[in-house]
Amino acid sequence: MRNLHFVSLSLLFLFLRAVPLSSQVTTHSLTGRTGEGSSYTLGGYVITKANATTQDKADKKTDMSLRLVRAYVDGRVKNVQYKVQMQYNGNLSKLDESGIRLLDAWAEWQPLTEARLKVGQMKRCFTFENPMHPWNIGFGAYSQLADRLAGFNDRVGEQPSNGRDLGVQLQGDLLPARNDGHRWLHYQVGVYTGQGVNHADANSRKDLIGGIIVSPTKHLQLGVFGWTGDYQKNGITVDRNRYSFGINYNCNWTVRAELAFSEGHRISDYTLDATTGQYNVAGTDGTDAWYVEVGSPTFLDSRIFARWDVYREGKDWDAAKTIYALSAQHSFDKNLMLQANYGFNANKAVAAGRYYHTIDLQLYWRF
Repeated sequence: MRNLHFVSLSLLFLFLRAVPLSSQVTTHSLTGRTGEGSSYTLGGYVITKANATTQDKADKKTDMSLRLVRAYVDGRVKNVQYKVQMQYNGNLSKLDESGIRLLDAWAEWQPLTEARLKVGQMKRCFTFENPMHPWNIGFGAYSQLADRLAGFNDRVGEQPSNGRDLGVQLQGDLLPARNDGHRWLHYQVGVYTGQGVNHADANSRKDLIGGIIVSPTKHLQLGVFGWTGDYQKNGITVDRNRYSFGINYNCNWTVRAELAFSEGHRISDYTLDATTGQYNVAGTDGTDAWYVEVGSPTFLDSRIFARWDVYREGKDWDAAKTIYALSAQHSFDKNLMLQANYGFNANKAVAAGRYYHTIDLQLYWRF
C-alpha cells in the first residue's frame, strides 16, 4: 500500500509538471485541452486551522494544523467525465488509513441527463451533506450525522473514508419544469464494496445505497436515502442498515436539516472468548442522528450560520452528544475565505467533563 501511494503521488506530480504554461488562467486552477472533445482542469485547495478547547481530557488545549490539503485532476473525454483527487495532509506513518491517500478515482459516462453511469472510488450517495464540498458546508466540520453515519469516521470502525467507497453508481435527473427548466426528480443508486477507500473487497456481499430527491422549486430539495450492507474487519462482520430523510433549501437563505437511523453493531462491540473461541457481543445496535442548520444571506461578502447537531449512540438521550454551533465566514475572493467557528458541546456519553467549549479559526484558499 505504501508503494501504491508513492507511485500515485509521483504520477500526479509529473502530470502537474507537464502542464503547459499556456494553459494557465486567472482562476484557482489550470485548464487545457488534450484533443478534440477533451479537456482537463488541475486544481486544489488548502484549509489551515487554529483551535482551542476547554475540554478537560483534550490532549492539547490549543493547536494549529492543516485540516485539509487536496489536489485534483478533473476532466472530460467527449461524454465521459473523470476525476482523480489526492489528500496530502495526515499521518505519514499510516499511508493506507488516516494519512496521505487517494480519495477520488472515478469516470462517469454521461450520455443523457436522465442516466449517468459512474465507476470507481467516489462519494457514497447517502444524505445531502456527504457529497457537499467542505467549502460549502458553512462550518469547519461536517455534522455528526455525516461523520458517523455516512462513512467519514464511521461508527462501525471503518478507516477514515471521507464518505467514499469503491463501486458503481447510476444517477439521473427527470421531469424538467416548464417555467425554469429545473428537474423535479433526481434518483441515484449505487453498489459498493462496503470497505471504504483504498481497501479491497472483504467478502462476496455488496452495499446497496440509493436516494430519491424531489425538487418542488429550483432552490428546494426533499430527499430520502437508504443503505443496506455490512462491513468486515479482523474476521468480524457487522451489519450496516441505514435510512435518512432531509430537506435542503439554498437561495439567499440556507436551510438544511437531516435525520438518520442506523441498525448494526460496531466492530468494537465484539470480544473474543479465549476459552470457547467464539465472539461475544455487547453494546447497542441502534443509533440515530440529526442536525438543523440555518445560514444568513450574504452581506458585505460575509455569512453567519447556526447549527443544532445531535448524535445518539443507542438512540438514548443519556448517551447523546449535542453540539450547538455558530459560524461566521468572510470571502475576500472566490478563492480565499476566513471562517470563525464556535461550539458548545454537551456529551452525556462520558462520566466527567461533559460540557465544554471549542473555538477555531480556519483559512480556506484554492489554487
